[in-house]
Amino acid sequence: MRSVLLLCVMYLFVQENLIAQDKRPREYGIQIGVLPVGKNNAITDVAGVEVGQVTLHGGDSVLTGVTAILPYRGNIFQQKVPAAIYLGNGFGKLAGYSQVEELGNIETPIVLTNTLSVPAVAAAVIDYTLNMPGNEQVKSVNPVVGETNDAGLNDIRGRHIRESDVQQAIQQAVGGPVAEGNVGAGAGTRCFGFKGGIGTASRKLPASLGGYTVGVLAQANFGGVLQIDGVPVGELLGNYYLKSSLEGSPDGSCMMVVATDAPLDARNLKRLAKRAMLGLARTGGIASNGSGDYVIAFSTHEALRVPYANRGSLLNQEVLHNDAISPLFLACIEATEEAIVNALFAAQTVSNRNGSAQELPVEEVLELMKTYNRLK
Repeated sequence: MRSVLLLCVMYLFVQENLIAQDKRPREYGIQIGVLPVGKNNAITDVAGVEVGQVTLHGGDSVLTGVTAILPYRGNIFQQKVPAAIYLGNGFGKLAGYSQVEELGNIETPIVLTNTLSVPAVAAAVIDYTLNMPGNEQVKSVNPVVGETNDAGLNDIRGRHIRESDVQQAIQQAVGGPVAEGNVGAGAGTRCFGFKGGIGTASRKLPASLGGYTVGVLAQANFGGVLQIDGVPVGELLGNYYLKSSLEGSPDGSCMMVVATDAPLDARNLKRLAKRAMLGLARTGGIASNGSGDYVIAFSTHEALRVPYANRGSLLNQEVLHNDAISPLFLACIEATEEAIVNALFAAQTVSNRNGSAQELPVEEVLELMKTYNRLK
């Protein structure tokens, strides 16, 4: 009881959607890829998608949180969205995977958190779904909850995430700009030997290619040899995996959520999800043995929603032809790469009883980018 009371006093609960942060890479002239970005350069550029984040920062030991992604504001259980999940490396605890794999849809908000809080978050998502008007007779819910391990900066064994934190993140989710860096599920993460966090980006295809949008949100907590727009930044800064036999670790995880308004079924959403791993690879990630690298992809296209209450035995749906999907692949790759880089630029130095992580030295990185003629 004493520890609970102390935590109640120490906690700072923050709803993290619209907060001040430093410049994003594009504002410095780092323009990753060739496709144009959406208005906010965020997953919320896909119409209807909302993001809510709650960060727990208590004393010198608690640094964690939750990040909720809503495909749309409404009863997702009654009108499920087509979805797929791709496992880049399966050292993780992604709840809800098997039903998405089997049925090809998602019926709840997607929530990211830390490893040992997955059960509590799943329970909260179930409660949220059961309490939605129209779900009074529902007796089975498949919550989709992803995680990375933030034990290096957070008292993960304390399992400080509460159901109320999850409910708050979902209820306060909004469209528009998305906070990045040390927020939500990215509060206690590390990436490439630096402080990691939440990052997001988007790409908008020209009208001649359908005008579709692809948005990505990443929870970056992994390692390798950092590259930014092709520049070997990690190597040049002397901070990378296998620099010597005693330095660095590539382990961790990266949760990637891909949203699109393109009319894709589960099969092509899985193909799209696979390309997010190519975006991770372009940043220098290696999907190590101890890394849980998952991609959750969904489409918000209303005509493809699957009703819970069947009114017939047939679903009549029009989906994008295979021959038209390659531009979406490129959009996903570019947005994933930029989302991870955005997370690194926004993250700030952390030091507490559990450990420390230094922020990316942005000024040094900009000098390197200038040397390689990568500033525009």
